[in-house]
Amino acid sequence: MRADRLISLVLLLRQRGRLSAATLASELEVSTRTVLRDIEALSSAGVPVYAERGRHGGFELLPGFHTELTGLNHDEALALLVAGPGRGEQALGLGPVLASAIRKVADALPEGHRLTASDAAQRLLVEPETDLLARRAMTEEVPGATMAEVRRAVLAGNKLRIHYSATGQDPQWRTVDPIGLVTVRGRGYLLATRSGADRTYRLSRVLAAEELPEPAERPDQVDLDRIWRERSAQFLGDGHISVPVRVNPARREELVYTAIAVRAEEPDAGGWLRAEVTYQDSTHAEWALWRLGTDAEALAPASLRAALRQRAAAFAARYED
Repeated sequence: MRADRLISLVLLLRQRGRLSAATLASELEVSTRTVLRDIEALSSAGVPVYAERGRHGGFELLPGFHTELTGLNHDEALALLVAGPGRGEQALGLGPVLASAIRKVADALPEGHRLTASDAAQRLLVEPETDLLARRAMTEEVPGATMAEVRRAVLAGNKLRIHYSATGQDPQWRTVDPIGLVTVRGRGYLLATRSGADRTYRLSRVLAAEELPEPAERPDQVDLDRIWRERSAQFLGDGHISVPVRVNPARREELVYTAIAVRAEEPDAGGWLRAEVTYQDSTHAEWALWRLGTDAEALAPASLRAALRQRAAAFAARYED
């Protein structure tokens, strides 16, 4: 609707300053002629927008002009800022609509503690392409008070004390420097450092949390997507083995279910699929591939092929009669 587009145009000028007609047209997904008509309509309605001519010219609002959007509290606004136009919204054709809403939300945050969209986005990563798991897991619940305390420390840049229950260990209190939060397929993770060493904590294992007044030791700017990719790669490489596999497409989901990760997937001869599959260790790989019978073949390493061959020979000998 034109009214929504006019609001979006005003918010773009407020948040980013002088913009050319071509840039505005690209952001609003309309023609430059439409932008010029919208600028004229805004001027007629009393919005103080003016044109600056020349090589670096464009349209700009008079300083001090402010729009108002009410009805959202800080956490509601932050939630919308973090969401951003993602793959799901694009698939439904809602990307531009959500982008327009985010501009309005960013403009509505209180001056005293305003978090811009770019600042929030670099501290909270939602559904990155890289995942520590190969299959979708059930959503893990984290107590609201605990999650709120963790989130406050991450966004405020303060140290965080967590009561954490690691696998096979008794819960312990740890003081960390939080870097950011990542949510992947229903699971949440806290990326942090502890005594200078990289640490990744699953939020569902955080039993309690306390934001501390001391500033965290972390850089002012962070590329959370890059850090997550690096930590995911390290996780997949720590003692795990990568196995090239041929699999019948009808059994692909079973292959995915038993693996830590399935990567580099491509078609193979005979209508089969070829993939790089990550397993915990050779024992895990042997067990998982044996379940698929002749519908899967490990192409390497030789030791795994030998183990599967010996298991098959023993099985055949058992039923030789």
